[in-house]
Amino acid sequence: MENISFKKNNNIKINDILNILNLKNQKKNIKINDIKELNVANNNDISFFHSKKYFPSLKKTKSKIILTNPKLKSIIPKKFQIIEVQNVLLSVGLISSLFYPSALNDHCDLDVQPINKNNFKNLIVGQNSLVGKNVKLGKNCSIGHNSIIEKNVKIGNFCNIGSNVIIRNSIIGNYTNILDGAIIGKKGFGFFPGKKHNIRYPHIGSVIIGNYVEIGCNNTIDRGSLSNTIIGDGTFIDNQVHIAHNVKIGKNCIITGQVGFAGSTTIGNRVMIGGQAGISGHLKIGDNVQIGGGSGVIKNIPSNTKVMGYPAKNIRNFLKENK
Repeated sequence: MENISFKKNNNIKINDILNILNLKNQKKNIKINDIKELNVANNNDISFFHSKKYFPSLKKTKSKIILTNPKLKSIIPKKFQIIEVQNVLLSVGLISSLFYPSALNDHCDLDVQPINKNNFKNLIVGQNSLVGKNVKLGKNCSIGHNSIIEKNVKIGNFCNIGSNVIIRNSIIGNYTNILDGAIIGKKGFGFFPGKKHNIRYPHIGSVIIGNYVEIGCNNTIDRGSLSNTIIGDGTFIDNQVHIAHNVKIGKNCIITGQVGFAGSTTIGNRVMIGGQAGISGHLKIGDNVQIGGGSGVIKNIPSNTKVMGYPAKNIRNFLKENK
């Protein structure tokens, strides 16, 4: 998918990458298309391998150039060209900023203008709402008061956007409701702790929201760092939910108030999560899972499972232990 939010530098060569990493140049200075995760990288992209849990993706990746650290170097198949660094994710951040130099900026869109209803079909709009350049807004939509839809956002047909909503770097499907106070598409909480100051890394992904979705009041949904943050068709999300960068939520899920998702976790289809539950990062939650309110999920959960407690465990065991 083409990046809708940030302009890519299309003139990056391998030695540009090696220079920014303070590594020795190579004789054959080939052109590199982009930096991508293993599962979506093509043969002219650079990718990275920073944890053994991604070894299945490494074996299937189309990328030929892999960024890794000395500990993982020995398990990488010989067919790959390896770029060895001490800190893989910090290096990924540096390379991302090379391809997408504007992605570290998260300033407001200064080119927004009052919405002209004549530019859209059957639009209902409140007072003081603004829209940026190249915004696509489908037919029969409504927008409340004091909302801002920034440049390049795409919204489908029959959508309702509430008041005091900010949407940027996002694609939204048909028949979707965004309730008051939601902030969608801001940069994620991604940085590297430093001795003198913390170092942010670029968030070049988007937020992709499907059809027939409901996003509750005061939700915050961060855009992805390299991949996209995704909310599947038919999912309903209650008020005050936080969804971090790269989270993938499946279809027809029900997520109640004050749930928090840490980054890069994948949620299956038809998952139900009770209020104030916390889901740790880089986990896989299967289909038809039910998570009790107030639970803390710190490991993967297989499909068709009910869990509760902290750490979350099979609900039968939880109930026996808390009679």
